[in-house]
Amino acid sequence: MAEPPLVEDYHPATAPQRHFPESLVIWDETLRDGEQMPGVHFSPEEKLEIATLLSEIGVGVLNAGIPVVSDEEARAVRLVANAGLKAKVLAAARTVPKDVDAVIASGASHIAIFVAASNIHLQYKLKLSQEEVLQASLAAVRRAKDAGLHTAFVTEDTVRAPFDFVERLYTAVQDAGADRLVVADTVGIMTPLTFRWYLTEFVRRVKPRDLSVHCHNDFGLATANTITALECGARAPHVCVNGLGERAGNASLEEVVMALESLYGVRTGIRTERLLELSRLVEDRAGVPVAANKAIVGYNAFSHEAGIHAHGVLAHTLTYEPIQPERVGQQRRLILGKHTGRAAVVEKLKERGLAATDAELAELVRRIKAVAEAETKDDVARFVRTYRSRFERPGLSDAEFWSMVEALGIRGGAA
Repeated sequence: MAEPPLVEDYHPATAPQRHFPESLVIWDETLRDGEQMPGVHFSPEEKLEIATLLSEIGVGVLNAGIPVVSDEEARAVRLVANAGLKAKVLAAARTVPKDVDAVIASGASHIAIFVAASNIHLQYKLKLSQEEVLQASLAAVRRAKDAGLHTAFVTEDTVRAPFDFVERLYTAVQDAGADRLVVADTVGIMTPLTFRWYLTEFVRRVKPRDLSVHCHNDFGLATANTITALECGARAPHVCVNGLGERAGNASLEEVVMALESLYGVRTGIRTERLLELSRLVEDRAGVPVAANKAIVGYNAFSHEAGIHAHGVLAHTLTYEPIQPERVGQQRRLILGKHTGRAAVVEKLKERGLAATDAELAELVRRIKAVAEAETKDDVARFVRTYRSRFERPGLSDAEFWSMVEALGIRGGAA
């Protein structure tokens, strides 16, 4: 069945100008920013498993982690970097020599060097001046380039930093050899219109050779802002499988890819028929259930219960589905429940070659609705309580923490 038109009655002559780059590079952050979601931890072997599938489906660059964090993290990055994957393996580093050296030692071919840029970060977190940040950034970029690494430069909280400093910093690191410049909306405050203005101004001032964006989802705008950035010429969008990441997460890989493929007709190089497979793997390894109503990969993304909707989909799937579910590895489901109509029941009976009279159909629909409305909520409530408990107190318990303190014999007043 043919896909629907991108936008009905859409006239290109009146459309805003878009400047999609000729080739996109999907940059996946699941193993780094995705793992920074509270309660999520991937073993080195799990990172390799996820990285292998990311590479197989066509992801161009994947961030394996920050090797300086721990010996186990360093082992994970080495494992992924030395696996012979088609995707380029990247590791991240602060503007600190030992961080850059850890990436060099890991075997990763790409590095992302990051530092904060906004006044609030410089004053309260780094306690550094703009000039100190600039000099540390230049030194780190030169160190990475001298080692032969493809070097991306990222600032945390780019969009809340003084623009004059952003211009000066990014221009300097690009002149020092940085291959790719990454603008980050670290706390998700951009809207598509403001981000369009910001990136247009950034391109005018800095003239990046290769532009990338990192968008967080604090206000639910990460995917929209990422697409806006690509319209403005960004080439390497940061994404996470299932939208994992700090706080409310990052731009979702599956949403960004399918918006580009289906709404814009832009080829991403991603094997979209394996998106559900990838989503379920990450769901299992991260221990974070995908929301039932999650776009593209949610359990209900192609499910229909309401009678009007089921009837429409049975007549023609495009009535209530923008794409065919098989395109992303999904299957269409007609759910029998409170809102079920006759059409769904007729279709269900066909599975066994059965046909019912009008009276039988009416009675069958009545019984389905009665059973659905009588179902107990106890199982649902227990599941929700269990899910909440996992994320209300992720990580170590208080008992585990204080046991460690006691074992170390820590005494005395606060520092």
